[in-house]
Amino acid sequence: MSRLMSHHFRSRLAPSPTGAQHLGNARTYLLAWLEARSVGGEIVLRIEDIDHWRNVPGAKEQLLADFRWLGLDWDGEPVVQSQRLEAHREALNALKRREQIYPCTCSRSDIQNAASAPHAEHEPPTYPGTCSGRSARDAESLTVPYAWRFRVDDTPAFDDAVCGRVELDLKLAGGDFVVWRSADTPAYQLAVVVDDAAAGITRVVRGDDLLTSTPRQLLIARALGLAPPSYAHVPMVLGENAQRLAKRHGDTRLASLASAGVPVERVIGFLAWSCGLIERNEPTAATELIPHFSWSKLKRQPFTFTAKHLRELMAG
Repeated sequence: MSRLMSHHFRSRLAPSPTGAQHLGNARTYLLAWLEARSVGGEIVLRIEDIDHWRNVPGAKEQLLADFRWLGLDWDGEPVVQSQRLEAHREALNALKRREQIYPCTCSRSDIQNAASAPHAEHEPPTYPGTCSGRSARDAESLTVPYAWRFRVDDTPAFDDAVCGRVELDLKLAGGDFVVWRSADTPAYQLAVVVDDAAAGITRVVRGDDLLTSTPRQLLIARALGLAPPSYAHVPMVLGENAQRLAKRHGDTRLASLASAGVPVERVIGFLAWSCGLIERNEPTAATELIPHFSWSKLKRQPFTFTAKHLRELMAG
């Protein structure tokens, strides 16, 4: 992206206070931050806390400390997603008026699974359309709990800064999806579309496990008449068992590394090396990487984090 366009560029960091931030999270945040700063753009911090039953006490304060430790700043005050429920409800009502959604009384577990960002390994089975014959007004006569599902008529293709041209078929990958839960709270897909548009986000950088969320969000944006951002889906950090990085792979929490006295420059250098931004794994500060950022350098395969990597980070 040229410098002439930089004043239009706005990205975001969107952590959830549902647990500790770890090295896998930090790698994606670093890439998002570097891209924004490399073009002189802005970056927003949004706390995605609408899954209130999953929020961990103290996690919000800790993630703010984690970002400060990493040296990743943001522009303006942090946005708290749960404080934007009125805007989410306005969007829901707009979708009702357009008959883009319908009330669904299907299984509670299926609806519950739609609350959080649906990572690839947690994608629900394709919805069979059981309730799709209903209109939005049919909700007025229902006497049992119901969620709201979006009607999937097509799947928008999109160009991704990392993955290139992406063409999926949502009818084979989940079908009609939930945008509002029976607990009367917004689901992930609706909330992020509304919040990204309100913040003027032009770029979303996130893990490629969320690739299938993008056409869903494009459908919602189109239905609401909102301009969608562009996307960059980056490869994941996996453990030695080829699964998403987790506690079983060792303590990779940023707070633990900081408490153990690991120099932050060692962590930043390791993350940049794992991405391919620098050739050697050596300590560096986030600000020193800004001139070196380019999506063309990014390794396209998942990075496998090993016990050896953890030992090297923890070495005195």
